[in-house]
Amino acid sequence: ALPLVGTALPPRAGETGVWVSEAMVDLYGARVGGTLVLPLAGGTTVRVLGVWRDYARQFGSIVMDAADYRRITGDERVNDLALWLAPGAEMTAVQARLRALLPDPAMLEFAATGELRVMSLRIFDRSFAVTYYLQAVAIGIGLVGIAASLSAQVLARRKEFGLLAHLGLTRGQVIALVAGEGAAWLAAGVLVGLALGMAVSAVLVFVVNPQSFHWTMELVVPVARLAALAAAVFAAGIATAAFSARSAAGRSA
Repeated sequence: ALPLVGTALPPRAGETGVWVSEAMVDLYGARVGGTLVLPLAGGTTVRVLGVWRDYARQFGSIVMDAADYRRITGDERVNDLALWLAPGAEMTAVQARLRALLPDPAMLEFAATGELRVMSLRIFDRSFAVTYYLQAVAIGIGLVGIAASLSAQVLARRKEFGLLAHLGLTRGQVIALVAGEGAAWLAAGVLVGLALGMAVSAVLVFVVNPQSFHWTMELVVPVARLAALAAAVFAAGIATAAFSARSAAGRSA
């Protein structure tokens, strides 16, 4: 069961059908319904039935039915197997029994899907570890900028705060006023940041990824995570604004 991109054509009687990866389309111009000449048995013409997503080989790959491959080449050898264990089967016991069938047990190398997934995600996370540090630095710079700008405004508005205190506003109300203004700016900043982040993500997924690796993927938006991050930044910004207003509000009117 291949992860197909779009719809696939049904095989025709008397012809050999293959499925090509997305890189084959970009690099070699393979199209669904077109033909390719493979270097098998002196040259074999095959018809492209569909395109599939292959995230392992960025230089292109072709898949054909095993029976067609044996008929064309006469090659009965197999070097890769995918096994689905029966319910209740012990993986280690199955591996031991398979190794016992061979004269050299080292000929077999096993990898469970869970192990492959963990290894792949570990490599992926290590490759993008710097982005987490950059994200923390960006948030820190943003909070420092909020504190600096609001502190400058507070210093410039000392007479205004004195007038508000003369009119009866308490220290807490002045702090709440500055925090409310900061919240309005923060809300606008969070929305603009989310929009720019989505735009950059779309460019990476739909432009950079196909051009660099010749494969496509779906754009999945982690709504809950983004909402939590936006709320955390928003709350931290309001706290920073309130902290900046305490010094001005604490002075004598």
